[in-house]
Parts: sequence; structure tokens; C-alpha cells
Amino acid sequence: MTTTRDRHRKTRDDAPSGFFEAEAAGLRWLGEAESRGGARVVRVLDVGSHHIDLERLHPSRPTNQHAEALGRGLALTHASGAPAFGAPPAGWGGDAWIGRQPQGNDPSPTWGIFYAEQRVRPFVRRALDRGHLDPAGARVVDRVCDRLAAGDFDDDRTPARIHGDLWSGNVVFTGEGAVLIDPAAHGGHGLTDLAMLALFGCPGLDRVTAAYEEATRLTPGWRELVPLHQLHPLAVHAASHGSAYAAPLVDAARTFS
Repeated sequence: MTTTRDRHRKTRDDAPSGFFEAEAAGLRWLGEAESRGGARVVRVLDVGSHHIDLERLHPSRPTNQHAEALGRGLALTHASGAPAFGAPPAGWGGDAWIGRQPQGNDPSPTWGIFYAEQRVRPFVRRALDRGHLDPAGARVVDRVCDRLAAGDFDDDRTPARIHGDLWSGNVVFTGEGAVLIDPAAHGGHGLTDLAMLALFGCPGLDRVTAAYEEATRLTPGWRELVPLHQLHPLAVHAASHGSAYAAPLVDAARTFS
């Protein structure tokens, strides 16, 4: 990585084809909502096959006001919508990634089918193949995926325009407010972004969540569904970071199996 006065360059010599272009498309797609009050997104200055140049951000201490503005902005970004669950960012039709791990972005008829088949099961299989998750634990998660695919957790919410990898490290608080970076953007369920913020912590999380809840309509009892939306990031980490994430993954799944 290289940082100058006005830009931050991320590089990867072994980047798969489209790796940085997909990130740029996601940032631009999320950024379209800013004019309607959506969350602030880092600006893309240039992109190539092995790099992306972004505006340089100047981190600052988070404030309660910035946390509340993030919650309201995130609600408006989600409300900007997507063509379908699993839809990729506008202008992008290639591969997708979360961090350095590949994942699908194929439009699906329901959220449950998309979430089970493109977000949870593929990473459970990787974790199992790598010895990070045992077969008994994988079966627990698979039972939840069966329920997801059957529509047990679908609601009447239309596809949201979500960040998709919204842990605290991808929220940069500056003097002007929170800025989103490094998305895995797609059409999904808005609760997924909130669930990831809750999983890994975020400054002012209570205020972010309260402002979001005030700005949008959430399903009654939505807090009970947060662990369901955490299955994806937990499975991702079980696949990439090891068995320490297997127990939290299986524990979250048991709530719904």
C-alpha cells in the first residue's frame, strides 16, 4: 500500500482478474446513494488490474453524532435497492470477493436461497475441507441452510443495496463523519450489515443501530435474527482464519436449527 498527500493506493501483484475492478464498482454503486442522504463512501480515483487508488482519509475520534449519521445514512443506502438478491453492483458482472476469498453474486429469487447457497454453504465447505470445522458442526449449519433455502426466514423486504463486509475496520471515522471502505457490495438484506457491525464491534454501535431503526422499518423481533445474519462472516472466518471461529459459527446456527 502507498499513501500520498491526496490518495491511498492498494496493490496486489497476484490479484485475480477483476479483483480491484469489482471493488471499484461496489464503491461507486454504494456511493450513488450519497446524493439522497446515503452513507459516505470513499472516492475511487483510479483502478487497474493490480491496484486501486482511493482518496486519502484522515481518521478522527468517533462522535455520537457521527454514529447516528452513519445509522441514518446506511438506512438510506440500503433503501436505494438492488435488482435482486445476490445482484452484483451496477456495471459489474464478474467474480466477487470478500477480503481475498471468492464468493458468488448471482441473482436469486429469494434472500434465503441466495444467503444459504452463495454466502453460507460455500464457506462451510471450505472450512470443512481445510479441517477448521468438523462434520458434526457442518451438519448443524447445513440444517439452518435448508431452512433458509425453504424460505423460513424470508420476509417482505425488497433487496437492499448493502456493503456486505461491514465490520468496524471498514468504517473510517473522520472529522466529517463515517466513511465506508472495502465493500463486498451486492443486493442483500439490510440486517446483514447491522449484524456484521455487531459481530466485530463498532464505535457508537447502539447509536448507529437506534438511528437505523428509526429511519427504516425492521421486522418485529429483528434482534433475534442477528445471529442468522452472522453465519456468513463467521463461516468466512472459519474458512480463512481457522477453527477458533468454528464454535461461534455452530453456536449461532444452533439457535435456528
